Amino acid sequence: MARRALSAALALSAGAAALVIPTTNARAATPGDKDVTAVLFEWKFDSVAKACTDTLGPAGYGYVQVSPPQEHIQGGQWWTSYQPVSYRIAGRLGDRASFADMVNTCHGAGVKVIADSVINHMSAGSGTGTGGSSYTKYDYPGLYSVNDMNDCQSQINNYGDRANVQNCELVGLADLDTGEDYVRGRIAAYLDDLRSLGVDGFRIDAAKHMPAADLANIKSRLADPNVYWKQEAIYGAGEAVSPSEYLGTGDVQEFRYARSLKQVFNNENLANLKNFGEGWGFMESGRSAVFVDNHDTERGGDTLNYKDGANYTLANVFMLAWPYGSPDVHSGYEWSDKDAGPPNGGTVNACYSDGWKCQHAWREISSMVGFRNAARGQAVTDWWDNGGDQIAFGRGTKAYVAINHEGSALTRTFQTSLPAGDYCDVQSGKGVTVNGSGQFTATLGANTALALHAGARTCTGGGDNGGGDNGGGTGQSGASFGVTATTQLGQNIYVTGNQPALGNWNPASAPKLDPATYPVWKLDVALPAGTAFEYKYVRKDANGNVTWESGANRTATVPASGSVALTADVWRG
Repeated sequence: MARRALSAALALSAGAAALVIPTTNARAATPGDKDVTAVLFEWKFDSVAKACTDTLGPAGYGYVQVSPPQEHIQGGQWWTSYQPVSYRIAGRLGDRASFADMVNTCHGAGVKVIADSVINHMSAGSGTGTGGSSYTKYDYPGLYSVNDMNDCQSQINNYGDRANVQNCELVGLADLDTGEDYVRGRIAAYLDDLRSLGVDGFRIDAAKHMPAADLANIKSRLADPNVYWKQEAIYGAGEAVSPSEYLGTGDVQEFRYARSLKQVFNNENLANLKNFGEGWGFMESGRSAVFVDNHDTERGGDTLNYKDGANYTLANVFMLAWPYGSPDVHSGYEWSDKDAGPPNGGTVNACYSDGWKCQHAWREISSMVGFRNAARGQAVTDWWDNGGDQIAFGRGTKAYVAINHEGSALTRTFQTSLPAGDYCDVQSGKGVTVNGSGQFTATLGANTALALHAGARTCTGGGDNGGGDNGGGTGQSGASFGVTATTQLGQNIYVTGNQPALGNWNPASAPKLDPATYPVWKLDVALPAGTAFEYKYVRKDANGNVTWESGANRTATVPASGSVALTADVWRG
């Protein structure tokens, strides 16, 4: 939800009897054959455009969700984007021209665009907006006056009272009276304006704080009332407003999904996920939007986040492999201050630098987008678990995944429904052969996964249903580095050595390892077959200060074919 700093009050648990309101038949279907959305939180629009071309399109993402584009209050905090002062496209992330260019570029890469839309409220104070508009809390010249937001001018304080939740002010933000014809018309005009620039759908922020009938009316006014949208309605046991009320208008975000994944991956057994979804009491799969984390929940602590290492990464692998809901992959930035806005004002010069986490591009995650696309329409088959934290399952004849969330390696022969032949494990980039009985034998390291699908039959790149190098490896000879190293915020691990590909012992030229499975940092480096080389790991902080690991130079030799696995290295302090 569009929360201000530390507004955990919105997580108040309390959805009483669900009042299901018949709304409209204009419900958009789920997002087509490619249903994975990359949520590029607080990325500038020109950075989003580049990501669509470089990573999202090649990986097979169907959608990219961008942060609210409208003019908002000034300030460096992320939540300023969620306090509108006008409906001009004039926020810190880019102007109208850059927004339109981003949409066109993403469409050219085969990626549709969802705009995070803040229509429940305006600002909490007075001043001048990011586009130069002057405003006060209840007066937005040329747009709204106090008469459009005077239903209730006190803060929400009782989630057991429907009127309080839907008419009063969310953390002090001026609440729009969405029951008014004028307000409905202005909101619809804003959404149609975004549509005129090519936007394909909307995330409706703070939907629970607007009556479902109001949202249905607003949507019915759009030039295309069947446009895709998903609504943020946070479930709370015993609350007056239930997320299911909004299913008549579009998809609804199922927050219980993400909360439950945290509980299972942190404290329970993955074997419990065998009937995950509707069997757990969640909303119906075809109208639910799901995620491992979003910008609110990663800060609020009610879900996993990037700081949870392998738990987080493997939860994303599971989400993308499991056929429930339409998944969002959150991609944000490092934070210690929960209010901190985006690095460089939202400009992403490169992934894994300046604090940008780029979860959408982590091999373990991006490779599963092609998996999901290939497995679409296939039921779960061949479930296996050890009663604990080792599970495996197929998606009919199209895909198969195994997850080892235990502290030791797993070696077994897996039974699949895959046709016999060669496949690429898109998690590791290594080949796997399935025999005529649908079986293969493999070893999974601790806290790793293995994933096979019909769109990645070889590890030579290409042929992947939206995977590219992330989906299938390169087939080159070289070295697969994997070092266990703990770091502090702003620190990263690099590898250097006596080869040009390793920076020739120059830390400034050393390639950075990927922290997706932290505390294990990984990187595949292409090196000529038969090369004997020396290497060491270095740690750099945000200021560029370099710390070398201790001890003698490490040594290795690339085999005649394939890569040398250096995945058991441990940082030497």
